[in-house]
Amino acid sequence: MFYRENGQFKSSYASDQQMLPILQDRVLMLGLLAFAFLVVPFVISDYVFLSLLIPFLILTVAALGLNLLVGYCGQISLGHAAFMAVGAYAAYNLALRVPQLSFLVVLVLAGLIAAAVGVLFGIPSLRIKGLYLGVATLAAQFFIDWVFARVKWFTNYAHSGSVQTAPLEVFGWTVNSPVEKYLFLLCVLIVFTIVANNLVRGHIGRAWMATRDMDVAAEVIGIRPVYAKLTAFAISSFYVGVAGALWGFVHLGSWEPLAFNLTLSLNLLFMVIIGGLGSLLGSYFGAAFIVVLPIVLNQAPAWLGAPISTAMASHLEFMIFGALIVFFLIVEPHGLARLWAIGKEKMRLWPFPH
Repeated sequence: MFYRENGQFKSSYASDQQMLPILQDRVLMLGLLAFAFLVVPFVISDYVFLSLLIPFLILTVAALGLNLLVGYCGQISLGHAAFMAVGAYAAYNLALRVPQLSFLVVLVLAGLIAAAVGVLFGIPSLRIKGLYLGVATLAAQFFIDWVFARVKWFTNYAHSGSVQTAPLEVFGWTVNSPVEKYLFLLCVLIVFTIVANNLVRGHIGRAWMATRDMDVAAEVIGIRPVYAKLTAFAISSFYVGVAGALWGFVHLGSWEPLAFNLTLSLNLLFMVIIGGLGSLLGSYFGAAFIVVLPIVLNQAPAWLGAPISTAMASHLEFMIFGALIVFFLIVEPHGLARLWAIGKEKMRLWPFPH
C-alpha cells in the first residue's frame, strides 16, 4: 500500500520522461546510494570488498554492455570476454608506453579500442544471425586469445606471458586500498548505468529494440539495421572493454591471457539471461547471482557443520550452479528482473487480489 503512484501528476514532458518517475523509486534510489557511499565503506571488511563487491561492480559494467547487445538489440555473442581482454591489454600498453595519461583517459581509450575491435567482429551480424552469429563471435574469442598469447609485444615481451599493472592514480588520488577501489568502481558504475539508461530510452535504443523484434519490419519503417547492429556492437564492446581494463587493473593487478577465456564469456551471457534480457536492473541481479552463489555454495557445508574436501566442493559447486541456472530458466525465463517487477506490481495492488 506504500508503493502507489496515485496523485503523482506530471505537468511537463521532462517530469513524465525522467528515469525514475515514481517518488518511491527516487527515495529508494537515494537511500541505496547513501547507504552505498556512507555506510558500506565503514562496516564491510576488506575480504568482502575484494571477493564480492569489487568483482560485482566490474562484472555489472560488463553485463550492462552485453545486455545492450543481446537483450536490447537481439544479437547473440559468445566472445565478449575477448573484448574485455582487448580493453585490459590496451589499457596496460597505454599506461606503460604513455605514462603521462590519466587513468580515466586510459579507460576511455581502452574502451574505444575495444569498440573498434567489436565493430570489426560485428560485421558478420549484417548477414547472419542467431546461432551462426554466436559461432562468429566464438571465433573472435579464440582468435583474440591466440593473439595475446603469441604476440609478445602486447605483454611487453614478458617471458611468463603475464603482465603486472602499476598503482592507479586518478587526479592525484592513488586508488590503492579496497575501500578506495570500491568507491572508484561505484562511481564508474553509476555513470555507465545512467548513460545506458538514456541510450535505451532514446532513438538509438528504440532502433535496437525494433531490430531485435523484427529487423525486416524495422527496415521498412525507416530504421537502418546496419547502423543499429554496428552501434550496438560498438557501445557494448566499449562497455566490456572498460570493464576488462578495470578487471585487470583494479581486481587482478596481474593477469595472463587465460584470465579472459571462454568461461568468462559464458558467465557474462549467464548474467544477462538469469538477470533478465533487455533489463538494466537484470544486469545487476545477474552479476550478483554469478558472484555470490559460488561463494555461498563453497561455504555452505562448513556452515552446516559438514565440511567436505576441496575437490568435492568444486564439483558440487559446478553441479548446483548449473542446476540452479536451468531451474531459473524454466521457472522464470525473463530472469530475476521479471520477478522484481512482479513484486512491484503486487505492492501496487495490495491488499486487493488482482
